[in-house]
Amino acid sequence: MRVRRLMAIAAAGAVFVAVLTVAAGCDSASGQWHAAAPRSTAPPPPNAASASPSMPAPPSRSPSRKTLPGVPTAARTITVVNSVDQTIWVASDRNKDHPLPVTGWVLAPGQSTSFTVDDKWGGRIWGRTGCRFDTSGRGRCQTGDCGGVFQCTGSGATPATLAELTLDAWSGLDFYDVSMVDGSNLPMYINIGHTTTKDPVSPTGCSAGGCTKPVNCPSGPMQVTVGATVVACRNACAAFNTDTYCCRGAWAGRANCVPSKWPTDYTKVFKDAEPYAYSYAFDDSATMSCKGGCSYRITFGVSP
Repeated sequence: MRVRRLMAIAAAGAVFVAVLTVAAGCDSASGQWHAAAPRSTAPPPPNAASASPSMPAPPSRSPSRKTLPGVPTAARTITVVNSVDQTIWVASDRNKDHPLPVTGWVLAPGQSTSFTVDDKWGGRIWGRTGCRFDTSGRGRCQTGDCGGVFQCTGSGATPATLAELTLDAWSGLDFYDVSMVDGSNLPMYINIGHTTTKDPVSPTGCSAGGCTKPVNCPSGPMQVTVGATVVACRNACAAFNTDTYCCRGAWAGRANCVPSKWPTDYTKVFKDAEPYAYSYAFDDSATMSCKGGCSYRITFGVSP
């Protein structure tokens, strides 16, 4: 399971520091970061095999919150861009307090879609690959599958690269990150807009640590294959299921879960591909913050 923890540290005359920790998808973690919500009633797409990829699901708006007279309901825009050379079935998990009417979209290469979320929304967004759905919206995906439905009603299957957002979490600050803690199926980077916060990632997916590259997944149990094609890369916990790589037993906790002490530091597989992303449970450097009603652009793709 995955756990997210928001830790705020404030000191007189010091700058606020916050950390959202994303725990690895292994048995040592407990609890769920997201909550269940009513299933979306938005119409499903036609069969992916026969549907025109140039007809993605239209952008949609989330229901407005009840507010006092004269007090506007804030909303944020999230744009998702497909810059890879395959069709992606984008998905979002559920949020019972601020539900989305649509939680699944299909984007052909070069396409994008935008939708609005409530100012207090929080959730995960990821891409599914190799999907086939019938006209009722039921089917399967090779990676990131949502329980066999196009309109997601819960979390997706791992391994999958995640965009994680918690809006207006503390003192007007949003927290967001790219997570590869549960492995990776697609390259991803996030940009922010409509804010005075300096974007730590360039429009082409580069940060101070480097640019966005494909994951070079080691041959063996970390590779997820369909036929002869590698479609995703598992994390070390899922691949080897040892206390060391799953950070459990004597390796449990922040002080003991130290990748540099592992027999092989497999977090480098993901950190080398996306220096700004979470590569394991306690990779605290990966959390980013944004202030000022920020908008978000999530790009599936690598740096040119």
